[in-house]
Amino acid sequence: MPDERPDDQTARLVRAAQRGDTLAMAELLDLLAPYVGRVCAPIALDQGADAAQDALVAVFKSLRALKDPAALHGWVRAIAVREAVRTAHRAARTVPADLSALPARGDPQLSADISDVLDRLSPEHRAVLMLRDVEGLDERTAAALLGVRTGTVKSRLHRARDTFRKAWTS
Repeated sequence: MPDERPDDQTARLVRAAQRGDTLAMAELLDLLAPYVGRVCAPIALDQGADAAQDALVAVFKSLRALKDPAALHGWVRAIAVREAVRTAHRAARTVPADLSALPARGDPQLSADISDVLDRLSPEHRAVLMLRDVEGLDERTAAALLGVRTGTVKSRLHRARDTFRKAWTS
């Protein structure tokens, strides 16, 4: 429908996908996949693609439970963050940390490589940094997405920024 607003188009797609319309599901997947990838990548790092895939599977398995199609992006973001943190934890348990690969203190590459600094943060700290500093969400919204209290988000954010700052300036 040419006169339809993007929000109306998305709501129409969600309702059709909830009814089992496979073309609508494919279109919805095309719409959501890049967004989910952008949410998962900074949290799950090298496993970002796996986290995004797990998140999209969870989204489509639970799509019928979504009551308000207008809440789609927030609902999807919550699932993506949860799956990214879970995937990052699972990867951390299976791959032992190789501390010899970390740059030595004072190494000029340490200051130049942001992703290296982010890689060393915990998934929870990467998640809170991404939600607050990249997505621009407030503490209350970030807390709801992460399933923790607002005070926990504030303390994690403080620790994450402090850890990042120390690693960045060393």
